[in-house]
Amino acid sequence: MAVETTAQRDKRMAWFREARFGMFIHWGLYAIPGGVWKGRPDGGAGEWIQTGMQIPPAEYEPLQKQFNPVKFDARAWVKTAKDAGMKYLVITSKHHDGFCLWDSKVTDWDVMGTPFKRDILKELARECKRQKVRLCFYHSIMDWHHPDYLPRRGWDKRPAAEASFARYVEYMKAQLRELLTGYGPLGIVWFDGEWEGTWTHEKGKDLYEFCRALQPGTIVNNRVDKGRAGMQGMTKGEFAGDYGTPEQEIPASGFGAGVDWESCMTLNDTWGFKTRDTNWKSAETLLKNLIDCASKGGNYLLNVGPTPEGTFPAAITERLGEIGKWLKLNGIAIYGTTASPFPKPLPWGRVTRGKDALFLHVFERPADGVLKLPGLKGSFGRLAFLGGPNPPGLTWKPTTEGVEVTIPEALAKERIPVIALETHGELSVEARPLRPGADGVLTLSAAAATIHGATLRYEADKNCLGFWTNAGDTVSWKFESLRGFNCRVLLEYALDPGSDGAVVELGLAGKATRLTLKSTGGWSAFATVEARQDLLEGPNELTVSPVKKTGDGVMNLRAVRLVPVR
Repeated sequence: MAVETTAQRDKRMAWFREARFGMFIHWGLYAIPGGVWKGRPDGGAGEWIQTGMQIPPAEYEPLQKQFNPVKFDARAWVKTAKDAGMKYLVITSKHHDGFCLWDSKVTDWDVMGTPFKRDILKELARECKRQKVRLCFYHSIMDWHHPDYLPRRGWDKRPAAEASFARYVEYMKAQLRELLTGYGPLGIVWFDGEWEGTWTHEKGKDLYEFCRALQPGTIVNNRVDKGRAGMQGMTKGEFAGDYGTPEQEIPASGFGAGVDWESCMTLNDTWGFKTRDTNWKSAETLLKNLIDCASKGGNYLLNVGPTPEGTFPAAITERLGEIGKWLKLNGIAIYGTTASPFPKPLPWGRVTRGKDALFLHVFERPADGVLKLPGLKGSFGRLAFLGGPNPPGLTWKPTTEGVEVTIPEALAKERIPVIALETHGELSVEARPLRPGADGVLTLSAAAATIHGATLRYEADKNCLGFWTNAGDTVSWKFESLRGFNCRVLLEYALDPGSDGAVVELGLAGKATRLTLKSTGGWSAFATVEARQDLLEGPNELTVSPVKKTGDGVMNLRAVRLVPVR
């Protein structure tokens, strides 16, 4: 394959960078049991039921004769995605169980062997072209059904002595040739299942080049190769793949300029349909995730799991409809934007950057109504509220610390209001230390924290530090105080009943204070615990370190506030 120039790559990636929002669809035979096998519920993800319940291929195969999604309507599916403001659609052509949703000529383990007997991917390709939504295919490298795939699962008793992984790779390539030559231009080939020991860097590079040779304009994710660093999804080292794939998480501060990535996340708790999973994220949470991704230069790939009949559960369509309404008013602040100029998320919300504007997405209006843009320098013009006419009191002014935008209380009633600040020419953001406000209170937000550790990460939807499952992980903030004083240290946290009694240590000004945490009733029920410590004049650092973890996690931490003792 010829070496691609930077200009050629930018042209190929342009639509992806413009899109920012896509629909992921996990659908296959696993939708039929819906997480229950022979009356026993599976605790894992719906699409993993074959391995979760250790179902041999011979027992799983009868599902093919039960697959008859008579309510499937490709036009309705694509319209739902389009109305939600999604610019591309990624569907599982083949998941780990090996079942194919198209008319494959190299296997009978496909949709044409079902009572339905319709090429689902062909119908979606036609509708995506008609409705101008870019079509993309997920394709699993791992295949629990094919007799040549290795390694065998312990529950799969088929003899492996005559299996040939090389022969399986040729089978997979034959399928990909069908998909890349028979279904129109594909925006993305989205691989998965590359973590198995039988897959190698050499195979990954070869498969990447194979796909690009068939469709030079397509984009191939980094799971084609072996460089992905776990759920964080980013490639480390010289591996094939056009972009990173964080899974079920959004990076705390993005990955820097020029790095393409996409967070794939579920709308409930699983990818494939599961009858008992009704833990639907709210429309506001989903919107915040989308905005958070865009503010860090990434895309948001939101998954839906259709029912066995071929429809989306009502909870999905309701939420997607609400997202679509918001994007009709505020889409200019998402599509085609680039990352915020600020190195870390701001405590009141997020910022995206357009060609001639900064878009301020207000997650939580500060009590004084002032959105601080610390260190921001440049030439600015008018303010505009994207949701309607400018309300009285919407103003901005430069300060010695940057720029301040004042928003009236009326906007607090809006769902994530967006303010456009007109810009002229170059912008810069000078580093500014965290400092107390005019009232002397210093808020150390989760978004502004520096994380040290393996599992702890920032959760945008809850605006907190979560997944604190490793007691060796710590968090810290560096800040500056104009004077020294004794202060109340208010730690805002949430804790599940099962983790009651966790102990953390606050380090500040050379003094350590231990706090025993009581359950707040759940991981989303935030409460405050208080300590007293001295604050020094000048540079300071506050650390929070676990001493004792009693349950699944140390805590969810939203903020630490330092309040002067008068």
